[in-house]
Amino acid sequence: MAGFGLPNFGQLTEAFRKAQQIQQNAQKLQEELEEMELEGKSEDGRSSVWLSGNQQPLKIEIESSLLKEGKEAIEISVLEALKSAHEISTTTMKTRMEELTGGLKLNLPGLNSEED
Repeated sequence: MAGFGLPNFGQLTEAFRKAQQIQQNAQKLQEELEEMELEGKSEDGRSSVWLSGNQQPLKIEIESSLLKEGKEAIEISVLEALKSAHEISTTTMKTRMEELTGGLKLNLPGLNSEED
């Protein structure tokens, strides 16, 4: 069958083994991301937002001094903190996913493009 450009049985077995390992690691990673509490702060540090590693909102803290400055100041500060927390959370998720799949090459003839 190798004459038809199909991978040999050993390559397929290895590919399935790697896929199964990735699936198991992905489940562990999902659990880790759910348990993370990542804090983002406003530029002035008077508001904080916590998200999980998979971007689920967890809590918000606002310093009482900020409350005295009014609605607009609070909105700006909380939005800054939310953006910061989101950036931290998405970067963490991306980094962990790259660690999970990093260097994965199945090397199956006919299935990988030469441009990879």
